[in-house]
Amino acid sequence: MLICTAMFCAQLLLGQWLEVFFALWPLGSGRFMPWQPLTYAFLHGDPLHLFFNMLGLYMFGAEIEQIWGRNRYMQFLGASALAGAVAQILVGLLMPMGPTLGASGALFGLLLAFGMMFPDRTIMPLFPPIPMKAKVFVAVFGGLELLMGLTGSSGVAHFAHLGGMLGGWLMIRFWRGQAPFPPRRRR
Repeated sequence: MLICTAMFCAQLLLGQWLEVFFALWPLGSGRFMPWQPLTYAFLHGDPLHLFFNMLGLYMFGAEIEQIWGRNRYMQFLGASALAGAVAQILVGLLMPMGPTLGASGALFGLLLAFGMMFPDRTIMPLFPPIPMKAKVFVAVFGGLELLMGLTGSSGVAHFAHLGGMLGGWLMIRFWRGQAPFPPRRRR
């Protein structure tokens, strides 16, 4: 959260320069660099984008970080952000897109993990303010992201969000030794 906030302040000072080098650009844009599938997650488009991503990281990540520990938690966020980048790059091969930025891919992976770890916990989302179980919230958000990704070009990286969820799901399956990964041996 601190790195994202510091990077946003640097964006305010340095303007578009940071985005040119660190946002995730489509492969055919001529601006894609190999580090961008990770660095894009530390940049944000405006104060509300930063605020809601950091709020989500705090709301869903604080408890998960306590359970997993800092290293596993950071590995998970990295895997979710990277999977979000891969999804966005693949979709960018099919349709024209601008640069992608924000921690939303990592956040959506975290959201999925929260739903898997605490499926029956009741949460109250901001929009809509209706109490629902975490597993329902995750399913609704995932479905909305898919629907919005398929139907419109709102400037939001819906497929990066879905990729983050997929990456988070795969990481949890890997840690558990579940398909599509080989079973893990107990030490």
